[in-house]
Amino acid sequence: MPGPVEILMHEHRIIERALRALRGVCQRFENGEAVPPDAPTRLVEFIQTFADRCHHGKEEKHLFPALEERGVPREGGPIGVMLYEHEVGRGFVREMVEAASAYARGESAAAARFVSAARQYMDLLAQHIHKEDNVLFQIAQSVLDAPTRAALAEAFEREEAALGLGTHEQYEALASELERAWAT
Repeated sequence: MPGPVEILMHEHRIIERALRALRGVCQRFENGEAVPPDAPTRLVEFIQTFADRCHHGKEEKHLFPALEERGVPREGGPIGVMLYEHEVGRGFVREMVEAASAYARGESAAAARFVSAARQYMDLLAQHIHKEDNVLFQIAQSVLDAPTRAALAEAFEREEAALGLGTHEQYEALASELERAWAT
């Protein structure tokens, strides 16, 4: 069974596929091209369910507390930064949800609002993923012992099961599908 850091890094690669699709949708909006209303809606659904609920949920409910127990500080350290960035990202996602819904209702100005929030989200997440992959997860590898890593991997499996059988795999397939359809 892969360890918690490997699981989270694999999920980062899945999220990056969806971000490439999101970038492609934004480029089409900016070029004045037609974008079917379901494209931004499906991307936002992926972000809300897979990136936030599943991935960030694993970090916030399990990884971060385990790191704190091993002496990694929440305040003034990488955990606090990650939590702050999760909240900022959720704000951008709320804006994308509202804009995607308005776009689906035929409000043409909503496309620009979607692009603005999406570009901010993509910039944030690119930096966020880099920090986690290169700083936080390296700390985790050094401070978490084998039993804790095994317990975290099991907790992550329970989180995935709570989403529903096969849901994690469905979202991984969705990220690939969206990337094929929209990435430029």
